[in-house]
Order: sequence, then structure tokens, then C-alpha cells
Amino acid sequence: MAMILIAENERAIAQRMAVNLRLVGHRCDQAANAQQALESLRRNVYDLVLLDLALPGVGGFAGVSRFQAQPVLLLVTESQMEVCPAALHRSCLVKPFEVMELMGAVQQALGQNDAGREFRFHDIEVDMAGRQVLRGGHTVALTPQEYSLLETLVINRNLALSRTKLLEIAWGYGYQGATRTVDVHIQRLRRKLGLEKEIQTVYKIGYRLNTREDAGPV
Repeated sequence: MAMILIAENERAIAQRMAVNLRLVGHRCDQAANAQQALESLRRNVYDLVLLDLALPGVGGFAGVSRFQAQPVLLLVTESQMEVCPAALHRSCLVKPFEVMELMGAVQQALGQNDAGREFRFHDIEVDMAGRQVLRGGHTVALTPQEYSLLETLVINRNLALSRTKLLEIAWGYGYQGATRTVDVHIQRLRRKLGLEKEIQTVYKIGYRLNTREDAGPV
């Protein structure tokens, strides 16, 4: 997956972002001020920089250009968003945010740069750019809805997702059907992909795609 620099001076927030991003397969470095962030950028090439606009030494929107050697996702407050230049609106994530909001914003930013668009697990290959799935080198025939559900599980792998959240992401926010349809599609994916153990039922929550070898039972 992607190499991400988290430039955030609030340690608890930075740690929480890093933990969740690593769960889905990303690699993360952290910086607590602008100088540390710029030093990391000189040493490494990142697929994405998560940059807190209030990071000591950044200097607000005017200073963002120093960090744009790689794609940048700005972490801003509501008040900062109100004065955000229009050209940067699509590159902002408003704080505070939920884990799923972070994952969605990161995926969108990486998608614009074509990073993290392929996934391999056991004998399964998912080409997210071509919306194609292979098992053992052979194409798996998935319906568009089955593919959308699989992609949602892949992008958010190792994270427990409620049925309601899966409906919102994979079916769309306007979907009015019952959550039971998620269970039906999960069963189809397990059967078609041979992931009966890996696509796990999380008690009283929903489902997750478990790709961690050290993970214990649900």
C-alpha cells in the first residue's frame, strides 16, 4: 500500500491515525512540527502527506506549498475551512473526524495519484483501477454490487464495519433497503472467493476482512 507522512503535533491524534492506517496496510512516519516534516520529506518519498494546518512552523495556507513535493491532505478546523482557498477544498479533511472519514479521504487522495490501487491476499488479486478480481489467476465473476462491497472491505481491511456503514459506502447513502442484504452479499463473496474464515462476522457490529496473520478469533 502507500507510504504516508503524518504531520500532526497532537500525539494522541497522530498515534490514532497511524494505528488505523497501518491496520489497512499503509506504512506511516510521524512528524510533530514543520521542521521534522520537511526533514522527513527530504529523506523519503511519500505517496501522501497528512498535514495539520496548525502544525508548528507551517504558517497557515501560505506555507502549504513547501510540503507539496508529494500529494497533501490538509487537516483543518471548521473555522480554517471557512477561509480555505477554493483550490484546496478537495484536499481538506475537517477535524474532528471519524476513522471512516479519514480512510475515505486518504483513499480519495491516493486514488488521484494512482497509489494503492492493487490488492493481493492469498490467491486473490483485486485491481481497483480496472474493477477486476482474480482468484488463482482466473477471473471471478462478481456483480457490480458484490464488487463494491468487496472493494469497501479491502480498502478498510482489518477494521470492523457495521452493516449500516457498509450500506452507506457500498450501496450509497440514498439506499433505503434492509441491512439483511449485506448478509446475503457477504455470503456470496465468501463462497466465490474462498474467504469463509477471512471475511469475519464481528459480533453485534458487522463484518471485517481480516488480513492479519497474528489476529485472534473474533
